[in-house]
Order: sequence, then C-alpha cells, then structure tokens
Amino acid sequence: MILVTGGAGFIGTHTVRALAEAGEECVLLQRRAPQVPPHLADLPIHVVQGDVADLEALLAVGRQYPITGIVHLAVALPWPVTDSDPIEATGAALDAFLNIVRAAQAWGVPRVVTASTIGVYGFTSHGALTEDVPIPFRHFHAIPTFKKITELLAAHLSDVTEVAIVNARISGTWGPGGHLPDPFFPAPSLAHAAARRDEPDLSGLIAPPHAEDALDLLYVKDTGRALALLQLAPELQHSTYNIASGRATSNADVITAIRSVEPGFRCELPSGGDRPVSWLDIARLREDTGFDPRYDTAAAAADYIAWLRAGNQR
Repeated sequence: MILVTGGAGFIGTHTVRALAEAGEECVLLQRRAPQVPPHLADLPIHVVQGDVADLEALLAVGRQYPITGIVHLAVALPWPVTDSDPIEATGAALDAFLNIVRAAQAWGVPRVVTASTIGVYGFTSHGALTEDVPIPFRHFHAIPTFKKITELLAAHLSDVTEVAIVNARISGTWGPGGHLPDPFFPAPSLAHAAARRDEPDLSGLIAPPHAEDALDLLYVKDTGRALALLQLAPELQHSTYNIASGRATSNADVITAIRSVEPGFRCELPSGGDRPVSWLDIARLREDTGFDPRYDTAAAAADYIAWLRAGNQR
C-alpha cells in the first residue's frame, strides 16, 4: 500500500488515480474526518485522519496498514502568512517533512517521493533546465525556499538512512481540481472563463501576464502519472527528477488551444513580455520510468473545459 499525504488535494487526487490504475491500494492521510472523498469513492483507497505534524498519529498509520511506499504531497509550509509565530511555523513545517522520513524508517519503506517545484530554478534562466544546473540560493518566495531546504535535507537523510528520498520538481500544473486563481500563471483562469463563455479575470496573478510569457506547463493527469511512476519504478538512477512536459508553453499557446475548443473565447493579452523562456528537461524521467506526456496543450484544454462544463466546481 502507498501512503499519499495530500492525496485528496489537487495533484494528490490524480496521483492516487494513477497509482490505482497501476494496481496499487492507497492510504490517504487527511486532517479532516476519515471519510473517502466523493471524487475518489470509486477507487480502492483507505482514509486515516491525522496530520504529518503529529508523529504518533502518523506512525499509527503503519500499524494499521502495510505501507510499502510514500508519496508526500501535503503542504507543510509556513505559507500563506498567518497569525502564528513565524519561527514556530517554520519549525513545524520542517518537522513535518522529518516526520515522513521518521515514519518511512520505522516502517522499512525503501522510497519516499516528495514534491518539490519548478520554482527552485528561479525565473532568470533560458532554455532547457536539467536537474544538474546550479540552483540559485536566494529567497524570493516561501514555497521554493522551503523546497530547496527539504531537497538538501533529503540528500543528507538519503545518505545516512536506508530511505531513498526522491525529489520531484513539479512544473506549472493545471487541470481538474486546480487552484483558482493560480497566482503564478493564467492558464486555469483562462480555462474557467472559456467554460463559462466569459472574459477571464486575471487580477489574482502576482504579475500582469503577457502573450509571450511562457513556462513548462503540464496537465495534472500527466503530473499524477509521473509521480506514480517514480514511486513504482523498480529502480531509479537519480534522486531528483523534473516532472514536466519538456517544452515551453506560452500564454498565447494556451489561448490558441482554448479557442480550438471554444472559438468565441475572448482574451487579448498585451505583448511585451520579457521573461526568459525556459523549460524542464525530462530525459532523466523518461529514461528511468518511461514517462511521456499524454496531453498536449490542445488536449489538456479540451479535457479541462469539458470537466468544468460537466458541473464541477474547480
């Protein structure tokens, strides 16, 4: 059985589905009542109430179920900023990650796949980014900062324990169940507007978008499948993998894809974007797991809009 923390969330939901399709039973750890979420009710899953910050509750999961692998996707970051003491919140966030490793060691789990982010690369590089390029160690946002810290801790703990901790650097991800608005890129807001046959509200982005702005954009069903492959691969040659499409997708590309589904979609983004165009190299992931994205931008837009028009909320 595979323990998936954050398994009822955005990327977690699709990871659980991919694991189930591969024949695995999953155990979900969630803070809320231990009930199977309605959108996962058709899968062979078990739900346990608990929090990764509570080590005793976490260890109890392994006494109840034979856990053989862990995919750690639960958000354990002192962000967004709350009224709690920032130093205490930082300590709790780091301890939550350490608890996962403690549990893996106690249960004899050989591999933990933990979510990192494309943000660790920063936003000033051009071209293909491999897992071996130098990472800028400056702080500009809590999420990539803490992912860099946990990547370093993962390398150390993998070296001194029997647990192999695999960092999955997840690219920009969109699709069913995703964040709205996503503060970093407009694709989800564009898809929602097209599903409503309305003009998009892009005011929630941290920076005004331009037509030329591009990033490595991956449909969430592919993201979940890639994470499942990393957990289930018989052997991995590396400790860090890009989870991505392997190409740059501009906002203009997304709008063109959406218009292939909804020809009347209206959205005119200004030109003038000067952000560097980069993407994540996925040769390592492809070689070790056989992964290739199944959704190009047009297929992703069609699937997402159809899902939204079927009455789903996010």
